[in-house]
Amino acid sequence: MKYIQIPVSDAPLYLLLEADPSKKKIDSYLPESWCFAAIDAGAVEGICVVKEIDTAIAEIFNISVSPEMRQQGIGSKLLKFSLSELTTKGIHRIELGTGTFGYQLTFYQRHGFRVDSVIKDYFLHNYDQPIVEDGVQHKDMLRLSLDLTIRRQ
Repeated sequence: MKYIQIPVSDAPLYLLLEADPSKKKIDSYLPESWCFAAIDAGAVEGICVVKEIDTAIAEIFNISVSPEMRQQGIGSKLLKFSLSELTTKGIHRIELGTGTFGYQLTFYQRHGFRVDSVIKDYFLHNYDQPIVEDGVQHKDMLRLSLDLTIRRQ
């Protein structure tokens, strides 16, 4: 597995839809984003889409690993690679939005992200179809952040 930055045009839609079920939303953030990928045998097996939203601040809009490649540490390695690349681009703070429960929240917290705020009813107002995980509908969004200037172990 190699980790590299790829052109936005090479980001596979099917993989982006794994993490964000709205093509309309994907189309809104994909242009002008950076795409970092986990590549195995020439195939994109993981993707991380990040966009600069302010001076030295970027937002992760999408991170996904192919279903058959999950639980192998690829997402963690891809996130670490992406964060490292972002520091070379002058990014000091990373933000993102995720649901209030589920494996995604745990994933980000394991990597040092902290909760900044809650946006009530975000998923109800911004998605055409309900997003359900483990039989529970996502309603609110948690905004998380990570300060890249703090040294981590």
